[in-house]
Amino acid sequence: MKAIFKTMMLAVAAVAMHACAPAPETTLSGLDPERFVAQVGDKTTALYTLVNPSGMEVCVTNFGGRIVSVMVPDRNGEMKDVVLGFDNVFNYIDKENTPSDFGASVGRYANRLNKGVVTIAGETIQLPVNNFGHCLHGGPEGWQYQVYDAEQKNDSTLVLTMHSPDGDQCFPGNVTAVVTMVLTSDNSIDITYGAETDKTTIINMTQHAYFNLSGNPEQTIDDHVVYIDADTYTPVDDSYMTTGEILDVTGTPMDFREPHAIGRDRATTDYYQVKMGGGFDHNWCLNAKGDETKVVAKVVCPSTGICVEVYTNEPGIQFYTGNFLDGTCVGKKGIAYERNVGLCLETQNFPDAPNKPEWPSAVLEPGQKYYSHCVYRFSVVE
Repeated sequence: MKAIFKTMMLAVAAVAMHACAPAPETTLSGLDPERFVAQVGDKTTALYTLVNPSGMEVCVTNFGGRIVSVMVPDRNGEMKDVVLGFDNVFNYIDKENTPSDFGASVGRYANRLNKGVVTIAGETIQLPVNNFGHCLHGGPEGWQYQVYDAEQKNDSTLVLTMHSPDGDQCFPGNVTAVVTMVLTSDNSIDITYGAETDKTTIINMTQHAYFNLSGNPEQTIDDHVVYIDADTYTPVDDSYMTTGEILDVTGTPMDFREPHAIGRDRATTDYYQVKMGGGFDHNWCLNAKGDETKVVAKVVCPSTGICVEVYTNEPGIQFYTGNFLDGTCVGKKGIAYERNVGLCLETQNFPDAPNKPEWPSAVLEPGQKYYSHCVYRFSVVE
């Protein structure tokens, strides 16, 4: 009897201890860091949380250098997660079943390279193709599907380093690239990209966050009001490859110099560049011409008042309205991401610039230092 009583007491004690055990810590956005720990090759993935004195939070995984969540206040002071993403690293890794570039630090070459063919230092190179017969975002094993080395310097600074060997996705040169993300006191995500090579190569890095400033990705971004400071853009063919032309936006749905809602033209226009893809997926040639003090793009969500402004030294920005989302990817909170529920603002060199010598050069030589800078500044408008 005593033995039975003792066993019962031990069981009760175990239950009590379990009940008193602290619940797993989660981020403000509700992410469990333990679900972002995985072994990929010889590297370990993790979730890193950046915070600032204003209470803003940005969560990043070193798998692909991906921004997973961004928590900002709306006009009522309620915190909203304004980017698409997954609540675990395994969905990011599984590119067969849940392919995505959500929040990725893209390299070596963001956007498309025509038929995957480039000539570098006199050598014609065939890169792997993965999108309508072109090489997109560095190929099927681009940096968005590799693990960055990560060092969190302080509460608001994360440094991600990619050591990319010569021949990575057939690109030449041993490249060391560094992405530094800083969450500033004025609610900006300040991103600096740097890279060096030991052999002539090309490089074009960007951030591929999908924004939905309503904080509810069950709603489309059609009501989001967009401004882009650009007089011209680079049109594409039916495989989404730039044609080599630079066209005036005047009198077309590509003109965002006067802010207006995405949905005004996206679903109704007969303009070929928009109609063929059911939205925007184009590069705009920015008027700022590298002046980092100028707002090159701005998006406002009327329902929440959340606003994001973009600053960059790059000559172009890819404005993409999630036209290829189809509900396959089920993201945070179990929400299936349908078409046009997120938008991207990818600061960049022009798509396929290495094959169009009249466009800004993307060549990086040994001894040179690649530099790219992008700032996403969040605020609230009434």
